Amino acid sequence: MLIRWQRWNRQAKVILWVITLIGVLAALPLGAQRMAMEKTSDNVEYVFDYRDIVEVSELEARPQQFLDEQLKLLKDAGITTMAVYESSLRELMQAGRLTYYNEKDAALLQGKLPDERSNNTYILFHGEQEFEQIGPIVRDAFDRMDVAHRDWSFQDRKGIIIEQSVSNAVLKTMDFDPMTLKTIQDAGFRILPRFSDRVVPYDSVRTDAQLAKLKEYGVTRLLFDGEKAKGATNQAELNSLDSFGELLNKHGIGLTTIENLKKPQAGINKLAYLTNYNVARLYSLSPEDADKMTPAGIADRFLLAAKDRNIRMFFLNTQALGNSDVGMLTNSIEKLAVAMGGPEGVVAKVTGGGFPAGEAKPFISETASWEKPLRGVVAIGAVAIIALLIAAFIPHVAILVFVIGLIGSAGLYVLNSSLMEQGLALGAAVSAPTLGIIWVMNRIYSRTIGERRMVGGDQWNVGGATLEQDGKTQWIFPGLSIGRRIGIMLNWFVVATCITFTAVPLVFGLLNNITYSLVLEQFRGVSVLHLAPIFLVAIYVFLYEGSDGRGVIGRAVKLLKQPITLMWVMVAAVLGAVGFYYLSRTGNSGQVPWIELVIRTWLESTFGVRPRFKEFMLGHPPLILGLFLALRYRAAWVLIIVGTLGQLTMVSTFTHIHTPLYISIIRVLLGLGTGLVIGGIFIAAWIVLEGAWRKWVLPKVRKYSV
Repeated sequence: MLIRWQRWNRQAKVILWVITLIGVLAALPLGAQRMAMEKTSDNVEYVFDYRDIVEVSELEARPQQFLDEQLKLLKDAGITTMAVYESSLRELMQAGRLTYYNEKDAALLQGKLPDERSNNTYILFHGEQEFEQIGPIVRDAFDRMDVAHRDWSFQDRKGIIIEQSVSNAVLKTMDFDPMTLKTIQDAGFRILPRFSDRVVPYDSVRTDAQLAKLKEYGVTRLLFDGEKAKGATNQAELNSLDSFGELLNKHGIGLTTIENLKKPQAGINKLAYLTNYNVARLYSLSPEDADKMTPAGIADRFLLAAKDRNIRMFFLNTQALGNSDVGMLTNSIEKLAVAMGGPEGVVAKVTGGGFPAGEAKPFISETASWEKPLRGVVAIGAVAIIALLIAAFIPHVAILVFVIGLIGSAGLYVLNSSLMEQGLALGAAVSAPTLGIIWVMNRIYSRTIGERRMVGGDQWNVGGATLEQDGKTQWIFPGLSIGRRIGIMLNWFVVATCITFTAVPLVFGLLNNITYSLVLEQFRGVSVLHLAPIFLVAIYVFLYEGSDGRGVIGRAVKLLKQPITLMWVMVAAVLGAVGFYYLSRTGNSGQVPWIELVIRTWLESTFGVRPRFKEFMLGHPPLILGLFLALRYRAAWVLIIVGTLGQLTMVSTFTHIHTPLYISIIRVLLGLGTGLVIGGIFIAAWIVLEGAWRKWVLPKVRKYSV
């Protein structure tokens, strides 16, 4: 019975590979559908923070004149949109709508002694127009908070007395300033309102009126200010997010999400779903970067973001900085205008890259009736390749693992379909590159230490054991010609890469959803993907010397019994430092050295699409050199472990679902081509050095050892 079960499992591996390939084929139409979706939105919108301009203007000798000049300058430079915030007393005063005083300052203004029994806020509007348009906004804000107020005037200027301290009053969030909205519209800009969730409790009638007014100004999209989307605070008791989503659809207004936030704004995912993913992604250039970066650097960053990350809105900031060298305040508005405009400016370069300036549009994603069944087939294919990986380490369990995987995936799908898809995508992403390298190692074992070990050749090792006898390890194997070794290396590299590529359709097929393209959801387990294949391959190299896994426990026990020497400690320390650096530069927030940034920029400008550094420099060349040397030197197997990095990074490239699929394909192919060239250079260098060793050094070593 045991023999029959083992035979069934051997046959099952072939069937599991067939199921995996069926899953791969099922994912291809899903990939084609995604590529079609990624072509539905090309316009790029350039947004400037209007509040920043107002704050800088306030410090100038002629604020209004300066503000008008900067708006015209930015308009001519290609800025299309101004972002405006909900008002506060502080911002209304900066905009020149009103002036507020505390109790003591108001008394001084009127030539009176302050009333010690009260601590009110005194507001004077700058004109009749301000009183008529801004006054209702101020009253409404304090009425919502049940704060008493009354009319007041001074020297023919109308005002309001708020029965609350200035410190409290300036914290109140008010409606958008209609005079600012009119100024921006008259200057020829679109408006991007920034809603907050600071006005609580949520009021659907008031919000409906707000959106209706904004729609009159041509608003088609909004951006949230703060850590929450509007309505998130009161969702549990008022279903405020549902109400706000309905109002957004009613007025035809979409959403904007900000890239690289430490934490997504609360409620944004639900609103995105309610608005049928009428969402555009936005990249914000910080005031510090705006001040320090060169125009070419800004252009390269924006073009890369539009091309590689589906960014369709760019948000520019500025700030006033004190410069003691010139003895004056400076800002980056003029510098940004110069960088954005002109034939060599940011707008021209991004437009030349295929992303014309205009109103940002959402990606159009339509779910076909055949999509869900195909994703089910892809999921089964992912279960199959995961079962193959487990069976590579634990023989004769392929059938059992596959059945358990199907049952577990079905149960998890019922509980949380997104988690199931992400789990299977991670499992497939880890399995394929690991299986590719395991296949290579089994080929190496069969030609060196297995039953079909090569015989003959020149054993020119010095003082080392040449056969695995009496507990000794064979470190140098019989040689082959250089041409033969190169041919075998290329064959193995191609096959291993093909096995690795089986994960790619499985990953993008499982994660074929607009939520991943908009980074509302992300591939989980980036660190696991970047460590697990290397770790598993290392285990296989050190503990397995054949596909049947015989002797694994004995080798593990022998390894554990090895005495810990200073050399082992030093090796562990070096590996730990390398691993820490490797993880620190992995993922969206990873840090890379400046020299790599220079290389990245050169590659981007040379090829148009930048191949990944870890792939073509740190991954493929060690693997190619390791495969070339593996049939000759046992120690070269370590290079194969390192070279696993290149295989897993190819899969990792496709886990960035927000990157257009065709870009990922080009990036991986460029990485393969560049890696082969660099690997070929490594091999050529080794051949030269090895020849020099054998011709000049080795004879002398043999002479002195006699």
